[in-house]
Amino acid sequence: MNKFKVIIFDMDGVLVDTEHYYYTRRETFLTSKGISIKHLSPLVFIGGNMKQVWQMILADDYDKWDVPALQAEYMQYKRDHTIPYDTLLFSDAPTILEELTKKGYRLGLASSTAKIEILKALDMTNLAKYFDVVLSGDDFKESKPNPEIYQVAMKELDAAPTETLIIEDSTKGITAGVAAGATVWGIRDHQFGLDQSGAVELFDTLTQINARL
Repeated sequence: MNKFKVIIFDMDGVLVDTEHYYYTRRETFLTSKGISIKHLSPLVFIGGNMKQVWQMILADDYDKWDVPALQAEYMQYKRDHTIPYDTLLFSDAPTILEELTKKGYRLGLASSTAKIEILKALDMTNLAKYFDVVLSGDDFKESKPNPEIYQVAMKELDAAPTETLIIEDSTKGITAGVAAGATVWGIRDHQFGLDQSGAVELFDTLTQINARL
């Protein structure tokens, strides 16, 4: 009998293939402000959110900027430039979430992405109905790899770490899940060279994960 009662999903790279879109949108906005991110690897951004990385982006110019105002302007830019989540949805995601629900698992979503993006994604993909808990990086002072988002998700789902499976892809997310005490399985990265060694197992698709549950 499977020991898991709860499955908590990351969003980007797990349910939707969005990282290239996020990077391009971020770079376009920052370029319009005269800010370059050429000195940073795309890996810096994967699994985190912008409020974590302004110091790295602005570097020695950090004190020259009104960072809260810049963050607010970037949030508005994101609202004005919506990502086509419905076309970026991994094709097996709706079917797998439906099957896992029917198997009796309670599902959660815990993503470092801004809440406005998560809600847009869930609306555009019609996936909201599958999740009992939805948490974003906006809900916490620190984003992944801090484990708090997963700790709170487990508490809200009334599950112990030993009863929880986390599905991640990013190094930061895997680290957070492991630190929260849960079992972490990863969606194998074929694009960015992510360190996924912290995951117990790696899979190419959600379909493969479902076959194991």
